Amino acid sequence: MKLPEKINQEINQALKSKEEVKLTTLRMLKSALKNKQIELKRADLEEKDVLSVIQKELKKRKDSIDAYRSAGRDDLLAREEAEAEILAAYLPKMLSEDDVKKIIDEIIAQGHDNFGQVMKETMANTQGQADGQVVQRLVKEKLES
Repeated sequence: MKLPEKINQEINQALKSKEEVKLTTLRMLKSALKNKQIELKRADLEEKDVLSVIQKELKKRKDSIDAYRSAGRDDLLAREEAEAEILAAYLPKMLSEDDVKKIIDEIIAQGHDNFGQVMKETMANTQGQADGQVVQRLVKEKLES
């Protein structure tokens, strides 16, 4: 089953079970997917496009969590964390830092020593299974050492 179909199915389940947070989160995600579909002028989105939209929405939630935590807004923090957890369930399992380090080592061994080149190659090789900030930190550590 494709991801958009699974999301639609889970929207129906959330409606029936009256899970408000899950329902609103999935509806927001469905809307974001529809906007991406309109932007790309395609009838159906490819799997990588769907995953990029989910990652983008998850990043928004993480940024909001950081902002609410620093502002002391625990009431809003809990909802954002719940939404982030729901979105994260649709993403593939993330690579561990050790796996990302191995990928970075391989790329540097191929002769890339420029930060931009290493970042680009690493992000392409991880295929959305690593957080960009983690990759950035690890690449900086490797190139500085």
